[in-house]
Amino acid sequence: MKALYLKERKQPVVYADFDDPQAKEGEVIVEVKAAALNHRDVYITQDLYPGITTPMILGSDGVGTLDGKEVILNPGEGWKDNPAYAPLNYTILGLPKFGTFAEKIAINADRVHEKPAHLSWQEAAALPLAGVTAYRALFTRGQINANKKVLITGIGGGVALTALQLAVAVGSEVWVTSGSNEKIEKAMALGAKGGANYKEDNWHKDLAGRAGVFDLVIDSAGGDGFAQLLKVCNFGANIVTYGGTRGKVNGLSPQIIFWKQLNIMGSTMGNDQEFADLLAFVAEKKVKPVIDAVFSLEEGAKAFERMDQGLQFGKIVLDVNI
Repeated sequence: MKALYLKERKQPVVYADFDDPQAKEGEVIVEVKAAALNHRDVYITQDLYPGITTPMILGSDGVGTLDGKEVILNPGEGWKDNPAYAPLNYTILGLPKFGTFAEKIAINADRVHEKPAHLSWQEAAALPLAGVTAYRALFTRGQINANKKVLITGIGGGVALTALQLAVAVGSEVWVTSGSNEKIEKAMALGAKGGANYKEDNWHKDLAGRAGVFDLVIDSAGGDGFAQLLKVCNFGANIVTYGGTRGKVNGLSPQIIFWKQLNIMGSTMGNDQEFADLLAFVAEKKVKPVIDAVFSLEEGAKAFERMDQGLQFGKIVLDVNI
């Protein structure tokens, strides 16, 4: 089969022939139709991820066919029960197990779900990892409902955009931040009420002046800007963080945390029930993930370059059929 894989550490991925997968006990072989990139894949090629081995077929998001049925793959394995946090043996497709950037994948049968019928192959491929991360952050950790005003930072990435779409589907009033006014405008076209450019001075004051205070904040950046998020929170608000692209937090005031009785929570990925609940919610509300660009599997290296540039608005998809 053809695959896009990491042949050597600290090197770009290569597109080449690879041995067909062989199903072990409890596994099935899925014919992959489309897959999608995550920052995790880029970090692995840059040797910024633990436990890297080669050769390794990357890719956590994938959809395909099994016995003629259209299926979508749960990228997480080993988190079946405890809703509080993942067990130490929890893993994600694409490392340590071979991932979805190939024409075929061997995967545990219980990772395979029916693909939401309203989604195309490309749309469905964009859903799993970003979707379950956003779903847990919003519903399990954030306790979202239609009466809560929501702020989502760093709009443009897959998780942030999916969180926006899910929150809008719930009926919440949603605002966003970005370093790009163009991305804020695109988010508003998807249902956001408005936004603020965090590159501008006193952006948080401007935002609070227009939007008021927020009951739920979903953040992926951290960094110095995180301290400003506390200032736009309502009393008793939940702040859920699932990433740290801007590094360590400085200037955080504990006085604001305890005076407003804020709840700061971490979240990442989701368990099996959350993945199933995500699929049911997406099917019911007819949510369609935002796609930034589509590449063939052979063009995979270009897809990695685009993600590394950070210019995308939505998911970058690899279509195995083109």
